[in-house]
Amino acid sequence: MTRRVTLADVAARVGVSAKSVSNVVNQTGWVSDEVRERILTAIDEMGYRPNLAARQLRNGRSGLIALVLPRLSEPYFAEFASRFVRRAQLRGLTVLIAQTDGARDAELRMMTGEGFPALDGIVLSPLRLTADDVAGRDAPSPLVLIGEEAENLVGSDVHHVGIDNIAAAAAATTALLDSGCRRIAVVGVQESGPGATSRLRLEGYRRALASAGIRVDPTLFAPVQDFNRAEASRAVRELLSSGTTFDGMFCFSDTLALGALYTLASENISVPGDVQVMGFDGLEEGQYHFPAFSTIDPGIDAVADTVLDLLPTPPPVGVRHVVPHHVVRRSDRRAD
Repeated sequence: MTRRVTLADVAARVGVSAKSVSNVVNQTGWVSDEVRERILTAIDEMGYRPNLAARQLRNGRSGLIALVLPRLSEPYFAEFASRFVRRAQLRGLTVLIAQTDGARDAELRMMTGEGFPALDGIVLSPLRLTADDVAGRDAPSPLVLIGEEAENLVGSDVHHVGIDNIAAAAAATTALLDSGCRRIAVVGVQESGPGATSRLRLEGYRRALASAGIRVDPTLFAPVQDFNRAEASRAVRELLSSGTTFDGMFCFSDTLALGALYTLASENISVPGDVQVMGFDGLEEGQYHFPAFSTIDPGIDAVADTVLDLLPTPPPVGVRHVVPHHVVRRSDRRAD
C-alpha cells in the first residue's frame, strides 16, 4: 500500500519547516509569496492531502468550502467550478458544489449554510438576493459573493470578487474598433429579469463607441432572453432578417458567440472576412472553435485565488475586490 504523504514530507521537499507548510495549509501565520508558491506546487506534485478530521479537532476548521452557482449546465459556471476546485485543492481544501437555479429561496437558504456541514466559508453567485437579504444574514460561515448581480450587495463583512465588467466590455469593443469594425452588433441585450451582466457590458460597449466618436445605433442590438446558443442563434437570425448591416459582433458571453457563429455560417457569412466576432468568458471550448473568435478572459484563476485568500477569515469591512481582465486575440483561421 502506498504510504500517505505527510506534512513533513512536503516540508523536506521544499526545504522549509513543517510549521511553514502548516501555515500555508491552514492559512495561518506568515509565509512569503515565493515560499507559499513553492509549498503549493510541492503539495500538488506530491499529492499531499491533509487529514480533515484531525484538522477540525485541532483548530476548529473543517477544510470545507461551499461554492453555490446558479446553473452548472451553463458552460461558464461549469468551467468556473472546475477551476475553482483545482485552486482550492492546491491549498488542501475541499469544495462542496451546489446550484440554485436562480431561485431566491434557494439562494437565501444556501447563503446561510443551510443543508451543509460545518463550513469554513461560502462562495455564492446570486441572481435574486437583495442588499437587505445580505445585510440581515445570520450565519457563522464567512460569505464571499461573485457574479455581476452581486456587485451592489457588498456591505458590513460581505465581500465581492470579480472583474470590472464595464471596462472589460469597453476593451472588447475597442479591440473590434481597432481591427477596423465600425458597425458592431451586440448580442446579449436583456430587457427583463436579472440583467446586471447585460447592463454592465452594454454600458462598456456604449462608452467605447463614444470614445471613438461613433453614435450608438439601437438597430444593432440583438436581444436575448437567456445566455444560451439557441437564443443567440435566433437573435442573430432576426438581426439579419431586419436588413441591418454590420461588420463586427460583440457577444456578451462565449456561449452566445457560439450560437451566433452557427447562424452566421448557415447564412454563408464569412468570419472574420465579413464579420469579426468577439465573445466574453474565455471558455476552453472557444479555443478549438472554427472559425476562431476573440474573447475576454475574466481571470477565473485570479478570482478563485482572491476568494480563497479571503476565506476563512475575511477583513471585517466588506469591499469589492477587482481582478484584472484580458483581451484574448485569436488568430484568423479560415477555411480554404
